[in-house]
Amino acid sequence: MSEQNPPAGEAAPTPTPAPRPGPVPSPAALARPRPRPAAAPVVAHAPSDSARFGRVAEDGTVFVSEGESERAVGSYPGASAEDALQYFARKYDELYASADLLQRRASSPEVTAKELQDGLKKLKEQTVEPNIVGDLGRLREVVERIETAVAQKRKTESAARAQAKAEATTAREALVAEAETIAAQPEQSIQWKQSSGRMRELLEEWKNHQRSGARLDKDVEAKLWERFARARNGFDKMRKAHFAQLEETRGAAKAEKEALVAEAEKLSTSTDWGTTAGAFKRLMDQWRRAGRASRSDDDALWERFRAAQDAFFEAKDRVAAEEDESYRPNLEVKEALLAEAQKILPVSDVERAKAQLRTIQDRWEKAGKVPRADVERTEGALRKIESAVREAEDARWSKSNPEAAARASSMVTQLEASLAKTREDLEEARAKGRAKKVADLEEKIRTQEAWLAQARTSLSDFA
Repeated sequence: MSEQNPPAGEAAPTPTPAPRPGPVPSPAALARPRPRPAAAPVVAHAPSDSARFGRVAEDGTVFVSEGESERAVGSYPGASAEDALQYFARKYDELYASADLLQRRASSPEVTAKELQDGLKKLKEQTVEPNIVGDLGRLREVVERIETAVAQKRKTESAARAQAKAEATTAREALVAEAETIAAQPEQSIQWKQSSGRMRELLEEWKNHQRSGARLDKDVEAKLWERFARARNGFDKMRKAHFAQLEETRGAAKAEKEALVAEAEKLSTSTDWGTTAGAFKRLMDQWRRAGRASRSDDDALWERFRAAQDAFFEAKDRVAAEEDESYRPNLEVKEALLAEAQKILPVSDVERAKAQLRTIQDRWEKAGKVPRADVERTEGALRKIESAVREAEDARWSKSNPEAAARASSMVTQLEASLAKTREDLEEARAKGRAKKVADLEEKIRTQEAWLAQARTSLSDFA
């Protein structure tokens, strides 16, 4: 009997001596029903090496050896002893190949323990007391290795599930915390569009976790969802209240601005330029204080308000332009008067300068208005000349003020007397040889002399 190559993945079995005949089966054992395969045409196969673990009794019963004992596995009526033995050996080879395939699948990290479980269960059932001929010990070792591999997979997968669950819990808690942070914002500082959009994103992220993430413990997920829903509901409630209030506020602002627009449109045709210009200024102040309506309403109302305002001021500017043109001859007169007034400066004779200025001022008033763009320039130039004449008059008066002259004379007299007394003290100190006092008095004299010189200069201004 030739040897057959072992199933893939296993080493060739070591040839062993043919098993010793076991005890002759008792009549009771032989009377037990034996599995009888259905008769089938014999198909030619290569001899199986597994047949060396079995024998065929004279009555056609096939036995398989298991350690030091053997047991009957069946018979194959109508076949030769060798064919019957090969039949049960091939059954072993088929089962061993299935076990070997399952073992190789168990070594693959892509195959889960759950995927292997059914195959392992069936394989274990098939190897309890299988009606096959082959190395049953070796087959059971394969089954044990598969069991060990599946158990390790369960352990690894359990740890991975625990890790995934912990990570999923942390991720859900982060979503809840962010939702609670958004909901806890002070209403006045919330950016509603941004915050509302982020709340929607957080809900979608939660759903994605439910669809594709690790499943959380039911109680943990329930508590997290309760917090998440509470934050969302609280935010939605605050948002609805905010926009309801905003809508109310915008409605009030719209009504107020509609009234302002109506008043502005009434004033747009007024020709009472000064009064109406002031009225438009007050309306603009009220507009700014009125608050904002909705964007569309606010824009439409502002366009009407601005149109009314522009209509009035454009009419006012047209009238002003016409008036300015009529004032052009007056401007020429005042330009000539300014040229004449410039000749007064510098002032050498105050009384003569005052008389010339009064004449120019009288003609200035009679000349009438000038264009608005020239008012500030022309009036400012005349004010400078008037100031120069007034300053010259003030300077002359200061010099002729008798009270000031008397005060200047009294100061000179006092300083002269004080200086004379200090000089007497100096001569006395020198006579007594008091060097330090001499030095102090000399310094005092220099100071008094400087003061006296200044006082005499001031007195000379009144001469």
